[in-house]
Amino acid sequence: MPPPFRRLLQDGGQRTVVVTPLDQCLAVFSPAEWTKIESQLAAMPAFHPKVKALTRLVASRAVDCELDSQGRILIPLGLRRSASLDREVTVVGVLNRFEIWPAEAWQGFLKDSERILDDISTDLPWPAPAGNPPQQGSSDQAHPQAKPSR
Repeated sequence: MPPPFRRLLQDGGQRTVVVTPLDQCLAVFSPAEWTKIESQLAAMPAFHPKVKALTRLVASRAVDCELDSQGRILIPLGLRRSASLDREVTVVGVLNRFEIWPAEAWQGFLKDSERILDDISTDLPWPAPAGNPPQQGSSDQAHPQAKPSR
C-alpha cells in the first residue's frame, strides 16, 4: 500500500479498506471515502433504471479488506481474478483512491492514454472555472495524495 495512504488510515485508526473492481484494475478506498461514494449513489434517483444498475453493480462488488500487521491488503482471490492480478502489479495513486493494476494492463493504458491526451486537454476547461471550487470533504485529514505545503 502506498505510504501516504497507509499513514492516512493509521492516523484514523483504520485497519480495513474497501476494494472494488474498476475498469481493468482494483480501486482501493479508505472507509471514509467509500462512505462518500455511497452517499453520492444514495443521492441519485433511486428508481431510475440506470441508477439501480449502477448502485447494484458498485455495491455488490465492493469488499471490505483487512490490512495485515505490515500494512498489506489481504485481497480475496475472486477480486484478484476479476482484475487479472498476478505477481507483477502497478500501484497508482488517483486522487481519493489508489488503484492496483496488472503491470501489462497499466502499460497498455498508458500507451492508449498518451495518444488521446491532446484531444482530452483541449475538450476540458482547465483550470476549473473560478465560480465552482472543488467540494471539500468534512474530514480534517489531509488527502492521501496531497502535495506538502511549503
